[in-house]
Amino acid sequence: MSALICGSFAYDTIMVFQGQFRNEILPDKVHMLNVAFLVPDMRREFGGTAGNIAYNLKLLGGDGKPMGTVGSDFDDYAAWMDELGITREHLKRIDSAYTAQAYITTDLEDNQITAFHPGAMNHAHEQSVPDDGVTLGIVAPDGRDGMIQHAEEFAEKGIPFIFDPGQGLPMFDGDDLNHFLDLATYVTVNDYESELMRDRTGLSVDEVADRVEAYIVTRGGEGSRIRTKGKTYEVPAARPQSLSDPTGCGDAYRAGLIFALQRGMDWETAGRVAALMGGIKIEHHGTQNHRFTLDEFKNRFKDEFGYGLD
Repeated sequence: MSALICGSFAYDTIMVFQGQFRNEILPDKVHMLNVAFLVPDMRREFGGTAGNIAYNLKLLGGDGKPMGTVGSDFDDYAAWMDELGITREHLKRIDSAYTAQAYITTDLEDNQITAFHPGAMNHAHEQSVPDDGVTLGIVAPDGRDGMIQHAEEFAEKGIPFIFDPGQGLPMFDGDDLNHFLDLATYVTVNDYESELMRDRTGLSVDEVADRVEAYIVTRGGEGSRIRTKGKTYEVPAARPQSLSDPTGCGDAYRAGLIFALQRGMDWETAGRVAALMGGIKIEHHGTQNHRFTLDEFKNRFKDEFGYGLD
């Protein structure tokens, strides 16, 4: 089973502020904010939702084909994908644009301030879901028009897919989100995005869950909650060995979901696979620097949750 991963490719410039944002921002002065943070640590990473999900799925041995639009500066990223053996057959290069760029500043409490330049991502609608070779899809944060188009194409072709609005959710109003709910098979959001979904659609969590086969809400260190067919599964968070960098944990979680869906796992196991992926990612800086073999993952899963994966 091959999954088409629709989303962004980006370069992430990640900076670490050796303090707490809350100590530098005066609440009564936010209307005239002028703040500078000294960031002695900085690195540039390969990122973007499609790139990150494809990377994590590759580690698990899952079959994924990322689809996205990239810019004239993509050569280094392309070489990285080739080294990993991740296909580039569904990538389109936009020579007049840069690859999307994220500038992320993280403080010592893992709060983040991000500036994002979409660049080539705005051309996502120039790519279409292929007619064959795909049995599962995900619509992750990407260009607005592209996300809508790809969701409609998955539905038209009868391909089940995950709607993962992520940080792109503010681009859509209530009518847009209801349209996605009509099309999607599964929806996954974090707890903040779940609240925003409720505010914009007027639908409760249960009402959203009734519209799709499964509604997955991640809650950081409190685990995740999966609602499906009238049942609710409380999934514990995995116990990371260290807390290094939360960037990309959501993408790692979604790769775990795709892997589990490809293998027909029950929802309790699927949630735990996804949780462990997020737990492993947070132990490493950047979004594509963690490594493991499938056997190592299975052993850690058994140690973590008390039973093995087939």
